[in-house]
Amino acid sequence: MARLAPLSEEPISEEESRSTATRIHSFHNWIKSHLPMLSNKRNDLKILLSVLGCPLSPLSVSPKQPRDVASSAQYIIQQFRATTGCSKRERTAKSMYASGRVRMEMAQEHGVSSSGSASKGHHKGCFVVWQMVPDMWLVEFAVSGHQIAAGSDGKVAWRRTPWLGAHAARGGVRPLRRALQGLDPETIAAVFSPAQHIGEKHIGDEECFVLELVVDDSVLSSWSDSTAEIIKHRMLGFFSQRSGLLVRLEDSQLTRIQSPGAEAMYWETTMVSCMEDYRRVDGLMIAHSGRSVANLLRFGLGVREHRVSTQMEERWTIDDVLFNVPGLAADCFIPPEEVRRSCFYDIAIRDH
Repeated sequence: MARLAPLSEEPISEEESRSTATRIHSFHNWIKSHLPMLSNKRNDLKILLSVLGCPLSPLSVSPKQPRDVASSAQYIIQQFRATTGCSKRERTAKSMYASGRVRMEMAQEHGVSSSGSASKGHHKGCFVVWQMVPDMWLVEFAVSGHQIAAGSDGKVAWRRTPWLGAHAARGGVRPLRRALQGLDPETIAAVFSPAQHIGEKHIGDEECFVLELVVDDSVLSSWSDSTAEIIKHRMLGFFSQRSGLLVRLEDSQLTRIQSPGAEAMYWETTMVSCMEDYRRVDGLMIAHSGRSVANLLRFGLGVREHRVSTQMEERWTIDDVLFNVPGLAADCFIPPEEVRRSCFYDIAIRDH
């Protein structure tokens, strides 16, 4: 069977799902045709689900989590662990289940038409998340008649959509970004354990410490291919000085796209999530609602409008959270057959 193309965490047009050949360069092909797609309202939901539905953390969980307070960043993480209850619950929560509701909408588009910006309708839906320590997870979304899923079996991460089928994800096994949005304090602490403290910032009514994670150049190179080069990817966590909780999460990625004989184009994807309504569940503080805003900015000499910006928004509410789920086992996280039969999966198992 032909090798599956590594999955790009970007929207995919309807036309691209019609042939396997176009899937190989799905990110590149979507870039070339995104303007007609963005102006087509029937594709709005696909864009929203592709960008906001199941994005991954830019970094894997750090295998070594510092316990000695040797830096200001480690002190902030220790305070977060104490506030959320991770210190008391360490290694006792082996699995987790969460269910919630979402409302998504395409907020604005700039540079697509002479109108300058446009407001579009919203889509409602629900989702469920299952997770097992240390790095197995599965999330399923159902929004306005569309269903998507993503998961990790501890060896490879993947995503499945009706318009593209199942694909392995580039970048190795990484946590689900949705878990970092206040849903899984232990994973948040693990991901931010190697972070650097870069200052303080006022967020709403909170004075926050800012921790920064930057993806190494060697990792970025492994994500890139002949037409798409990932130039940078970083994530910021804003931890309240008053409560110690994570109240804001930002990550941004800059990608350079250039096909033979064409001008280089750049895509900057930025996502900002704000967490609210923290409640204690079985000893752990969990954020039960929040809002994410994603902005896709396209610029470069090859772009007629010079700068094309698309903004989208998601609001979510957590209805139920359960730890140590009875009957949940590794068999529940087996990837789809298309992923397991791919050469990419064989390589992941060998390197794991």
